[in-house]
Amino acid sequence: MIIRGGPQVVEVTLDADELGVREVNAALHALPGGAAARVVNPRGRHNLAVGLNEAVKVDIHGPVGHYVGGLGKYADITVRGSAGHGVGENLMSGRVRIAGTADRGAAASAHGGTIVIEGDCGPCAGIALKGGTLAIAGDAGPYCGWSAQSGVILVGGDAGRNLGHALYEAVIYVAGRIDGLCGGARAEEVDENDVTAAKILAVACGFDHIDPENLTKVVSRRYLPRFETPRRAALRTPASGFLSTASA
Repeated sequence: MIIRGGPQVVEVTLDADELGVREVNAALHALPGGAAARVVNPRGRHNLAVGLNEAVKVDIHGPVGHYVGGLGKYADITVRGSAGHGVGENLMSGRVRIAGTADRGAAASAHGGTIVIEGDCGPCAGIALKGGTLAIAGDAGPYCGWSAQSGVILVGGDAGRNLGHALYEAVIYVAGRIDGLCGGARAEEVDENDVTAAKILAVACGFDHIDPENLTKVVSRRYLPRFETPRRAALRTPASGFLSTASA
């Protein structure tokens, strides 16, 4: 571990090969607000930079595993590589930025803050979103926005099948093609407020390839589609003679 800086500015370099995940996270948690940390040799390790509770800047040089930056507040985390499952899961505030692709469940249940994916994103991005913001520069996999309760999802590329499955009050903007909406979601044209909001988000994320006036807005139909099977239908159908026998 290398520490640089005077009494007001702290800059730390942490080597994940030397320290391991537990010690790297302990060092990050010990940083005061305003400090900066550089993590080297992450080599796909899971659970890096989780649960941070100070306004620190964390720069991770290399690909990471699952759940990077989750459960945190205030921190600004950048990963210079791709990431596994659950980027920014349960994020409360701050920002997590992935300079690559992300696997399934990015921004799952995020209550606040912003999760930025510079590449493509796997299935179930924004699942159970609860007020956070997810911005994907590339394509989103199937079931993006599944059960998203509130917040915003911006997809700069195409969106996979079953977009907006069981969508609640969250809003999804898609710049490219939509492979298929879930029955509980519907597409709308953007209005002036949508264009303004999408433009602000795209600029903040550095997504200059998105035209806010040519987005598709996806919102809830305000009902949940019912999954039906022959067995469930049979269970709801009274057996022959039951009503007449019961009423006799």
